[in-house]
Amino acid sequence: MMGQVMQTLDTLAPAPGGFGAGRADPPATIGGTIPDGVASPLLFVGSAADWPDTASLAEVRLVRTLPPLRAADYIRKTATLDIIWLAAAETIEGETLGDICAAAGERGCSLICETTLVALDRLVAAIPAALDVQFLVDADPTDRLVALAAARRTRHGILHDIARDDAMERIDRLQEEVARISRLLGDLAGQRGGLPGTPIGFASRVEELTDYAGQVRAPARDFAAMPRSFIPEERTLDRQRAKAVRRMLRQRRMREQYFPADLFADPAWDMLLDLYAARLERQPVSVSSLCIAAAVPATTALRWIKTMTDAGLFLREDDPHDGRRIFIALAEGAADALARYFEALEE
Repeated sequence: MMGQVMQTLDTLAPAPGGFGAGRADPPATIGGTIPDGVASPLLFVGSAADWPDTASLAEVRLVRTLPPLRAADYIRKTATLDIIWLAAAETIEGETLGDICAAAGERGCSLICETTLVALDRLVAAIPAALDVQFLVDADPTDRLVALAAARRTRHGILHDIARDDAMERIDRLQEEVARISRLLGDLAGQRGGLPGTPIGFASRVEELTDYAGQVRAPARDFAAMPRSFIPEERTLDRQRAKAVRRMLRQRRMREQYFPADLFADPAWDMLLDLYAARLERQPVSVSSLCIAAAVPATTALRWIKTMTDAGLFLREDDPHDGRRIFIALAEGAADALARYFEALEE
């Protein structure tokens, strides 16, 4: 079989000089980075009356204003869009929103999504995590400018040559053949004993025990109603520490009764404490709940959630009972660091 693979590769290999004399790789992309002063093209999905007047300060250019039902087709037909602004995103039907997100992903566009705090969880779950999205909740002009600045991207001028010679056709066939061979090898490797020398796994001990007739098995037991006196010591310690973390959060909120709330604003630490307490209590935390725990405007909290997620401190988890929302949880490294921190406080 390997002989057939090598013969196929030799047959489909591009002829010398296919890309030009003395070159073995395709030519470099023609063009360069568009200067920062060039406005980014933006599609506004919503009513023209909702378009913010301050958006022009962020070096963006409004290309068109469209209703949600017409947005996806326009995005797919326009190759120069950078930003898609969804006004009142909570009013967009789920199927329409999914189509817009899919079109934005195909074109590599950034999203700016304006919504309410009530609808935030549903929208966060509906928009794919792979998309670059900025959420705005009860945003002021400054929040909108920050979102636009974050959504702008570096664009490059690219020359698309529609002329295709024989060498390019041979390369396409080569790639298709290599992909086919790769899939074939994967299928053979997945079959038990399909390739020579593939070790055959041993049966597990549980499988071996099932071969014996008349074996005695212990009855299944339900420990859900375990008496309180038998709660493991580790679980008791988690409860006590969770109470200590909640007490610390209440103390931080009490300061706002005597001093301005923004004087000691520390949303990253507040969210870390809230997620750590919820982890100890075995409770999930939604995006909107975490925004409230941050004790800052929701748009600011969402930016912090994105920053902490990108830094590997927070994790997105799907709600197993409701696909319309997600939960935010601590990464293992962050949870271990907080555990060591509170252990040091207790010494």
